[in-house]
Amino acid sequence: MSTFLMNTFAFLVTIAILVAVHEFGHYWVAKKLGVKVLKFSIGFGKPLFTYTSKSADKTEYILAAIPLGGFVKMLDEREGKVEDHELHRSFNQQVVWKRMAIVFAGPAINFIFAIFAYMLMFMVGISALNPYVGNVDANSPMAIAGFQNQDLVTAVNGEPVATLSDFSVTLLSEYLANPAQINVHVKTEEGRATIRKLDLSALKLFADEGDPLKKMGFNLWGNYFVAFGQPMKDSPADKAGIKANDKLISLNGVPIHGFAEFSAIIKKNEGKTLPIIVSRKDVATGKEKEITLEVTPKTIEIKGESRVMVGIGIGRVSDEATSKRLRTEVSYSAPTAFVEGAKYTWKMTSLSLGVMGKLVTGEASLKNISGPISIANYAGKSLAISLSFFIGFLALISLSLGIMNLLPVPVLDGGHLLFYTIELIKGSPVSEAVEEIGMRIGLAMVGTLMVLAFYNDILRLLK
Repeated sequence: MSTFLMNTFAFLVTIAILVAVHEFGHYWVAKKLGVKVLKFSIGFGKPLFTYTSKSADKTEYILAAIPLGGFVKMLDEREGKVEDHELHRSFNQQVVWKRMAIVFAGPAINFIFAIFAYMLMFMVGISALNPYVGNVDANSPMAIAGFQNQDLVTAVNGEPVATLSDFSVTLLSEYLANPAQINVHVKTEEGRATIRKLDLSALKLFADEGDPLKKMGFNLWGNYFVAFGQPMKDSPADKAGIKANDKLISLNGVPIHGFAEFSAIIKKNEGKTLPIIVSRKDVATGKEKEITLEVTPKTIEIKGESRVMVGIGIGRVSDEATSKRLRTEVSYSAPTAFVEGAKYTWKMTSLSLGVMGKLVTGEASLKNISGPISIANYAGKSLAISLSFFIGFLALISLSLGIMNLLPVPVLDGGHLLFYTIELIKGSPVSEAVEEIGMRIGLAMVGTLMVLAFYNDILRLLK
């Protein structure tokens, strides 16, 4: 399956599941509180599938053509005539706390879903990286704090961390709470437990899209080298005699540590014959042997795009011993997985709210906002990695959906809750004129946000 099809499939599955979950929250609470539900739709536009229940309510269940949302339509005098005998089942006739409960149920079930999705992820198990610190960047906050090569992070401000992802999320959460002094507990290469006092007060970690850990000076430990993939037939690499799994030592006399260095030299030397040194394992002896070859970069057209290249892929990989030490399997029993899922949901919610606060104050860049294209890209990647990663991705997007819908913006659930809160305080509903103006403002705000998200997505694609 191509990357585009994989991303599209994963995106549609993600949206379908999370919209169904969100709308089911509204639907279930409405039914429990005695409100008549007329329609439950996943998607908008032309119905592809319709089922009418055989109950007295005759609720329509719809699967529609545009899978970018959904809705629950309830009996409501504002949307049509309601028979006298059914007035007590109309949404607008319910006391304010019932209306608030129905509206709040959508975002609430997104948080509940996230807890159980993370729980399932931990039960299935994930393969993750251990938080080993490599050589930190000179003069960086981590260098000033005294971090050493092969420090293994075990906790941040007393909160245990088991993986690199745990370390990143916990550290960023503590940064938002108090960046001036963060106590990072580590176990040194010699096995000694100590604390590194990290001061991040001078950094604005969300001022752009850059990796926050990298801004602190963090580099992951590992004995890495650059290795080749299978060369394209009759490509410069193939003609040069380069083989899959050859380790790249140098190109044109320059030591190569990653793709960027390799690509830069290739692009500047079209048509020139360059010396390239690779290390290759001898089949007979099993020992590595350095071999000097010659390669001539040329323009190659791939999928309608012309680029100067040698027709081979490279990747940054580590030796087997390093890989075993770097990776860890995280798996819990059901009770522990539930507790960890709840804790991780709380941690991610706090972090998301903190970053949103930084967006409002201008301390975080609007470039951090992502739209459907980025979501589809991450959905496809997570599904390609493993089922457990995709489940974790679903949990994260469900959390984001829940948080976004609770924002006090008219047209969102949070906007309705704001109106109902005002009604509770003043003793009567807000006027239709005020509600209409609020809805227009809300639509403008959401529309602007979506345009910005698409703009950021397109810029990322262009990069």
